[in-house]
Amino acid sequence: MRNIFFYILTFFFISAYAQTFDVETIKLSGNSNNRINLVILSEGYQNNELANFITDATAFTTEMFSESPFSEYAEYFNVYAVKVPSNDSGADHPADNIFVDTFFNATYDAFGIPRLLYYEIDGNNANNTEAKILSVLADNFPNYDQALILVNDSEYGGSGGNFPMAYNGEWGTEVIMHELGHSLFDLKDEYYPGDALAGEAVNMTMETDPTLVRWKNWLNINNVDIYQYTCSTGNCEDWYKPHNNSIMEFINQDFGAVCKEAMVIKIHDLISTVDAYSPNDNDIDTPSFPLDFELSLVKPDPNTLETVWTLNGEIIANNEDSITLEDDNIHLVTGTNTLVASIIDNSPMLKLNDPNAGSHVTTVSWTINYSSLSIEEITSNTQEFNIAIYPNPVENIANFKIESNTSFDLNVKLTSLEGRHIQDFELSNSKTSINIGHLSSGIYIANLYSNKALVTSKKIIKR
Repeated sequence: MRNIFFYILTFFFISAYAQTFDVETIKLSGNSNNRINLVILSEGYQNNELANFITDATAFTTEMFSESPFSEYAEYFNVYAVKVPSNDSGADHPADNIFVDTFFNATYDAFGIPRLLYYEIDGNNANNTEAKILSVLADNFPNYDQALILVNDSEYGGSGGNFPMAYNGEWGTEVIMHELGHSLFDLKDEYYPGDALAGEAVNMTMETDPTLVRWKNWLNINNVDIYQYTCSTGNCEDWYKPHNNSIMEFINQDFGAVCKEAMVIKIHDLISTVDAYSPNDNDIDTPSFPLDFELSLVKPDPNTLETVWTLNGEIIANNEDSITLEDDNIHLVTGTNTLVASIIDNSPMLKLNDPNAGSHVTTVSWTINYSSLSIEEITSNTQEFNIAIYPNPVENIANFKIESNTSFDLNVKLTSLEGRHIQDFELSNSKTSINIGHLSSGIYIANLYSNKALVTSKKIIKR
């Protein structure tokens, strides 16, 4: 995801606000094209306080990446700080009749709520502040994924929206993590946010059936249940949440299990687990034995990535970052051969082995044209898959929800739990379901292959 759309939205404002500021790298994990780039903008810091801003931004980054799931996936993020000076320090406090001249117009008491620290007092955008934010990002770090604003004020406050904002005091990091839950990971508040903000989401639903609720995979694990929202206003009693103590409700708590899973899934949606691979189409010259194949992966800590290497559909290695094919230890067929590395994250924060859960798989494949005399050519490509099966258990039709960065043709080999081959099916962009109504009740394994390589395996429960 890259935020290029704002160039159109702010076309008429950029010329008025265009200016550049110093940008400092707070955390560099890798190339910005394959990292989630967080950009922190300073607000209410005067020129002589910008060194303090860098200190505050660094402390914020250190604290945030000590908290799960940011700690495990720290290598998936870069963090940058843009030193935007203000004429005055702090933020407006209308209730105390305090008004200061700051770049992004930060103000407490927004929408009449004392602790709501926002860049407009009432959301009417009277000062074109959002256009200014977009312009600063366009001029200073257009490759951002999420921007947030750190305010030089000691009074507790913050807000969400497109650009989360928080004070730089004791609980500022927790406020930002809560707000990033909204803006970057699409999470809902787990205190009742009001009828206008209530809605179906990963961690909010009207569904109470344990077999249908969105977080059914997590029920009775890590204190996950179907908890009713509690309040005395609006339609509160119609809504339910998975946790009773999470940071999406109480700022001094951690992210709950359901929220963590959603965050990890979103991280994988945004960033490929493969940083680079070799050989690729750009560096293949005259291939010859031994043939070296290597992956450079973006690894969680602890590393939960699992890699399976297959040659013409046969597994030849597991959990290796590189392999070597020697002329005397492989069985290339004359003609076209397919080598594939499939990478999946088996983090305990994901229910990948649950029959209802989705899988995010990245594959790197090499096509090797071989004759008895030589290796004639090697070509390569990568592909991303998000795969889920529903409903599960299945009466007759098993639907596959498949998201991919390219068109796909998948072969499904259905086996029993004992490994006995049952039936083959084909899936494609135009066909994403199979009929298993004729099979006996029980548990089956759907092995999904792409270009002869095993991509992932999913359990199917047949009623």
